[in-house]
Amino acid sequence: MDDDISPVNPLPPVVVLLALAIFGIELVMTLADQGILGGERGIGWRIGAISDYGFSPRVWEYTVERGARDPDLWRRFVTYAFVHASFTHALFASALLLALGKFVGETVHYAAVLALFVASTVAGAFVFGWVVTPNLTLVGAYPAIYGLIGAFTYLLWMRLGEAGKNQWMAFRLIGFLLALQLVFGLLFGGSPTWIADVTGFFTGLALCPLVAPGGWPALLARLRQRG
Repeated sequence: MDDDISPVNPLPPVVVLLALAIFGIELVMTLADQGILGGERGIGWRIGAISDYGFSPRVWEYTVERGARDPDLWRRFVTYAFVHASFTHALFASALLLALGKFVGETVHYAAVLALFVASTVAGAFVFGWVVTPNLTLVGAYPAIYGLIGAFTYLLWMRLGEAGKNQWMAFRLIGFLLALQLVFGLLFGGSPTWIADVTGFFTGLALCPLVAPGGWPALLARLRQRG
């Protein structure tokens, strides 16, 4: 037995870097909120970051409808994922990213995890800007996290199928999260940001067969075997 083999699979480096970026930015924002960084000016850093890097339907209007080429607007389709509304908001995002990224990264290539993160982030912003009419700013990595949940669901669905178990059990996590969002919406008032989250989920669910081992041919082969 090789004593150098770790009993715990390491986290994919790209997942660690993404989580560090999210938490690092939030740490700066939190210290600024408390006046430790930037003094009195630092108290407004979070608002400024949301204004400069967040995504809103107005951004979608200028970029997609009017065809504006301003890089400052187009970058917001991605940068909003690295700015959060509060420390807790970012902490949960980082924790979920590490957990889901580890599971997905054990099956697909690290580059595919990054592709899922970016694609779900962009798709979430696109649909959010298209559907939502109020000028509400979208921030946070949750559309990307829901994209990883979509990938997780697909991979679990395949594993359950191989084991001869009920594959619909793979959708329990997303079902629980959507039910939780519904309860919070009824108790504290809903927010249309769930549109971006659900879009991220279906983006990850749809793209995972392309990046999973074997890709579409493997999926089709399994479906033919079950047919």
